[in-house]
Amino acid sequence: MVAQSITAEGMTQVASKLDDDALKQPPSLTALVNLLADDMAQVNETIMARMTSDVPLIPQLAGHLITSGGKRMRPLMTLAGARIASPNTTSCSVAAIKLATAVEFIHSATLLHDDVIDESNMRRGQDTANALWGNDASVLVGDFLFARAFELMVESGNIDVLGTLSSASARITEAEIKQMTVAGNPDTRLEDYLDVIEGKTAILFAAAAASGARISGADEQITQAMHMYGLNLGLAFQIMDDALDYTADSAQMGKNAGDDFLDQKITMPVILAYQKANDEERGFWHRTIGDGNFAAEDFAKAQSILSHHKAIEASLEAATSYANKAKAALAIFDAPDQAELAQALAETAAFAAFRRT
Repeated sequence: MVAQSITAEGMTQVASKLDDDALKQPPSLTALVNLLADDMAQVNETIMARMTSDVPLIPQLAGHLITSGGKRMRPLMTLAGARIASPNTTSCSVAAIKLATAVEFIHSATLLHDDVIDESNMRRGQDTANALWGNDASVLVGDFLFARAFELMVESGNIDVLGTLSSASARITEAEIKQMTVAGNPDTRLEDYLDVIEGKTAILFAAAAASGARISGADEQITQAMHMYGLNLGLAFQIMDDALDYTADSAQMGKNAGDDFLDQKITMPVILAYQKANDEERGFWHRTIGDGNFAAEDFAKAQSILSHHKAIEASLEAATSYANKAKAALAIFDAPDQAELAQALAETAAFAAFRRT
């Protein structure tokens, strides 16, 4: 495994340097976005071209989500993996562009399906597709995007990346089903939560980054390094997102604050607070998240309990820990022509664990 080949000294030096850099100014995606801007423009063109259909509702509904201002972090992972594996090139191959597009389609399909399952009415600050066109249309267009994604993967001509992204798609579905089985159970083990978010979120980050490297001819060490980077980045990103559901407002999040609470989702802050709860607090969690019996002031009370047990702070620490693991995975990219992109990826990891409140 690549993670075992990175020395403790190298991990410490990378994390220390990047943490020092993060203190100078808030981390952002700007460096990575700028480095990959030309490639991303090709991805966006491919998205629009492959989203077309003789059925007008399909591009209309899909475009509503895909063009709504998402960060495009997952296709950026594919492009970054492709570029860092072939640092002497100034642009990604056509195959890498197609893979990045496929990754965005997979992600968008899962979002369409998630919003139906969660009965969400806001995403990225606007009405969800299911709120506008209904559940049936959203599910079917999600299926269309999955099909387009697999067409693009086949066209890439690499059986290894087809296997990687196909397996990731299966893991995402498994994780969504497991999340349904633990919903409403505040005594869920932390290990089960981590398994859910690894499959639901982190595995696509990992598969995207690794596939980008592989399509550029990377060896196993580089491919696994990008896999570990993407996996830990995704874990940090999802934990932070779950913590923000209890701390940020709707405008900051682009969705309704408190949705996870009202949807009876089991996330790290709730698990940590439940583990430290007294009998009265456990009764509260069972009545609300367990039974779905909500009163007007329950979200405020949930925030108070989380604050009392420092569950948000502990979740933020966990997100930071995973972000540092993502940074450490970049230690093998020490060649001069890899430095700028590696630094941008490190800042992206810091961004994933940055509290935006």
